[in-house]
Amino acid sequence: MSSEPLALAAPLFTPLPFGGITLRNRIAMAPMTRNQSPNGVPGDDVCAYYRSRAAGGVGLIITEGTYIGHPGANGYARVPAFHGEAALAAWGKVVAAVHAEGGAIIPQLWHVGSARRAGVEPDAGVPGFGPMAIDEDGQPVVKAMDQADIDAAVDAFATAARDARRLGFDGVELHGAHGYLIDQFLWEESNQRDDAYGGTPERRLRFALEVVRAVRAAVGAGFPIVFRFSQWKLGDYDARIAATPEALGAILKPLAEAGVDVFHASTRRIGEPAFAGSPKTLAAWTRELAGRPVIAVGSVGLDTTFRTGHFTRSEAPDAKSRVDLAQLVERFEAGDFDMVAVGRALLSDPQWAAKVRDGRLDELRNFDVQALDTLVR
Repeated sequence: MSSEPLALAAPLFTPLPFGGITLRNRIAMAPMTRNQSPNGVPGDDVCAYYRSRAAGGVGLIITEGTYIGHPGANGYARVPAFHGEAALAAWGKVVAAVHAEGGAIIPQLWHVGSARRAGVEPDAGVPGFGPMAIDEDGQPVVKAMDQADIDAAVDAFATAARDARRLGFDGVELHGAHGYLIDQFLWEESNQRDDAYGGTPERRLRFALEVVRAVRAAVGAGFPIVFRFSQWKLGDYDARIAATPEALGAILKPLAEAGVDVFHASTRRIGEPAFAGSPKTLAAWTRELAGRPVIAVGSVGLDTTFRTGHFTRSEAPDAKSRVDLAQLVERFEAGDFDMVAVGRALLSDPQWAAKVRDGRLDELRNFDVQALDTLVR
């Protein structure tokens, strides 16, 4: 076994302060929906799934999206809840398991917004909630949120964050990406309100700011808040919440001032330029504009760019393992990002981080479709 990959990878395996703890390396597990938690409760198999990634060397595990205690927060079958005695007790077991392996873990707190439709658990009669009402075939399927709805959602985020700290999590991540509720308020196409929450970029930012401020008040100082955002949406890869770096800064800086400690810049390919006229990635721009540490993500470790069809089975999801360590480390040492999140590669290979750390690149498993339907451990 050559020592060259180990030496090359070494910068990614340096410690990083994170709130009151120090992460053992710069490798994060990206949040990935698994649909393996019946009745919203993660079982022993889910616990073992997360534990195996910590045992495999991941520094920070970001859980799959876990829905907060608002009636319209969930939009999918068998995803985990982050409220209620049974679900929270189960998450406490996950925290203990990850910590036992030397890893750190934060939950991704999630509200799907207008992606929800009536008929989905836990209460089939509850419609979707979003910035604007949506009708389908002449029938209302999404309720435009009024002030009481907004206040209830903000409070649910804060309650979930408070519970996360009580359970021993090492921080929280707010899901503000991919066309879900927080992102729906940020994006002009999904937010055409004319009240205090829409109509201008500043007013579209208001809901996100209220969530961050409420979460900060709930957890106090020193407990990390990570904010995940994206330009692209699940139904629109070309979508933009910010057309220029200046517009992006006008979103990120107030969020940082409100209490965000780390930004998680979600892209489909980690090295893509974020704006015309500059080679800088979204992560690099975020780090510069917000003045906060950044997690970069986007098809790391694979030879194919992320597409939502991987998970809907509308296209062949298999992908070969390909780790361009030289380019990844070059971007890290240039200051593009502080951590890198790995998604699909970790679904098939719980030991991905340890293999990269030790230079065992020839042992990396390829990603395959079976990893979508099982909890590979």
